[in-house]
This record gives sequence, C-alpha cells and structure tokens, in this order.
Amino acid sequence: MKTFIALLGLLVLTGCQPAGEAPTTQHAAPKGTTTQALPIKAVVVAMFEIGEDTGDKPGEFQFWRERYGLTEKFEFPHGFHDIYYNPEKGVLGMVTGMGIARASSAFMALGLDPRFDLTKAYWLVAGIAGIDPQDGSIGSAIWADYLVDGDLAHQIDAREIPDDWKTGYFPLFAHAPYPESESDVVATNGEVFQLNTQLVDWAFALTKDMSLMDTDAMLALRSKYTEMPAAQQPPKVLRGDHLSASTFWHGKLLNDWANDWTSYWTNGKGNFMTSGMEDTGSYQSMVFLDNAGLVDKERFLVLRTASNFTMQPSSLTAAENLEAESSGAGYAGMRPALEAAYKVGSKVVDEIVLNWPEYKENLPQR
Repeated sequence: MKTFIALLGLLVLTGCQPAGEAPTTQHAAPKGTTTQALPIKAVVVAMFEIGEDTGDKPGEFQFWRERYGLTEKFEFPHGFHDIYYNPEKGVLGMVTGMGIARASSAFMALGLDPRFDLTKAYWLVAGIAGIDPQDGSIGSAIWADYLVDGDLAHQIDAREIPDDWKTGYFPLFAHAPYPESESDVVATNGEVFQLNTQLVDWAFALTKDMSLMDTDAMLALRSKYTEMPAAQQPPKVLRGDHLSASTFWHGKLLNDWANDWTSYWTNGKGNFMTSGMEDTGSYQSMVFLDNAGLVDKERFLVLRTASNFTMQPSSLTAAENLEAESSGAGYAGMRPALEAAYKVGSKVVDEIVLNWPEYKENLPQR
C-alpha cells in the first residue's frame, strides 16, 4: 500500500481549462500524506469520451461533465482519465477507458485511492451498447440484472468442429457446447455476476415510464427489421441482461450465441439484451474491493443504452450491416443513446442525492 501511495505522488499530471468553460477546481494526486477521505454519495462511470470532455462531439462522459456540475478536477494518473466531482451533490464522474482491462484497473485504482471514502457510495455505469432487435429498439435504456462474461471460454475453429455441434465456442472446462447437467451451472471464474435485485427493481420502477429521444433516422433504421416487432417500437426504458466481451461481434449467428451463452450461465433465468465490453471486469473489481471493506458491491447499477442493433435485418448480410453502421453517419442511435444514458441515469443519481439521509444507510426499495 505504501508503494502504491508513493507512486501516486510521483505521477502528477496537469490539465488545461477549455475556453468558455466554468472554472474548475483542481486537486493534485495524493502524495503519501494523511488527509481525511472525501465521502462520496455516488460515482457515475463512463467508458469513453470523444475528443475533449466539453464543447465538441459527445461521448459517454460529456453530458455528465457539462450538465451535472462536475466542476472539481482530481488528477488521476493511476487511471485512464482524470476524475471530476460535484461538491454540492457529492458525486464523482469517472471515465474508465474502453475494454475490460482498462475498466477493471480504473475501478481498482479509484477504490484504493485514499482521497475518497467510497464505503457508502452508489455506482452507476452509464454507457452505450448494442441491443438484440428481438427484445428492443435503438435509443432504449436497459437496466441489467445479470452481467455475463463472453470471453472466458474454450474454442475450436468452426471448420474443425463435429458435425452435430452448433458452435465451436463453448464454456470454460466443458468438452462441448452447453453440456447438460442435473444441477445448476455454477460460475467459479467470474463467468457471470448477478446485481442486487432490490436496487435494480427500484431503479427500473423509478424510470420505466420516462420518454426517450426518437428521430427520423432511428425510425428509418428500425423499419428495416420487419420480422422483429420489438425492434420497430420507439425507444423505452427496459430491463434485460448484459453480455461483456472484448471482441466487437455482430450478426445473427453470434446473436444466437449471445442468447445461448447468457441462458446457460444464468441457468435459464437471464435474457441477453445488450452487448458491451467492460462490465464484468468492472464488477469483478467491485467484488474484490468489497472484500476489503472499501466499497459496497450491493450498490452497483448498470444502465446500458442502445446505440445500434447486434444483428442485421433480413434484407442485409451481417457484413453489409456492420459496414453501414460503422461508416458514413455512423450509428443512428448514437446521440439518442447518449441522451438516454444521461436522462435516465441522472434521475436515479438525483434521487439518491436528494434522499441521502435515508439511502446512506439503507438501500432504496421499490
């Protein structure tokens, strides 16, 4: 621990104030001195930003930085991105960086940072994702119950698998895809995590009737999914399960795999709805930090908002659809998904802050 704190003192970065932005109070990285830790009510977690934090094309963090009064800067050289703080609300904003490795290391770095008391803090991961068009539409906001890891696996090339195998990608330590068992599948290596149902119930009930941004471009895209009624609906607040994998996958066959994989690891209780990269790594860090008494892993929420579909409509191939999504104007649901993450997420964070005397000690209930 002493080595860690000393390292933080050596790695001090400086920041520049963007023109026209409200004054930002800056706090240097810790230098090994003993100070009273700042009590935090909530941590908002984004995974990426595009360009600057303010005033340009937004990523996941920009709306929080601009709209939520995150005016105090804490240098964070031991993580991906400096941390910002709203002193009136007691809320931190963090950008982890993309991918499981960066996200898990950022969570661990913040959890071990002596400047902050995170023992009562609530955590909200608010980021974009792909959505299964069989379950919902772009622009929707989805609260996760299960976080399923899609990387821990065995794989045999599809050209070498037995004829009766559906896939060559199968669970770790199994000998074939989805082996049957008389007992429930037990995850021992972080293959799946279940979030606190009480907290997810509350967050969903609080936000389920919110209206979300819709556009003509979104309508045009979802109208292509003629065989999937859920994809053709306007965006809404939903509840489903999230699959994290470091590979940016796309297409019907992999979408089928994601549904099978989620069902297997949740013993049929979960339903794959959103795809992303970071969340199983982030929550694994929370588990370890909780073991050390530094955070409360039961106060962790994941809100993923749909910027794109995880598979193609029937009129296109997977390759054609992926190219259309990742070129030209890009994802039709990108801006609406970013707006939804802030609109829905900030309602939950505000509710926690406004009722802090109660929620500091007791988790909110529906």
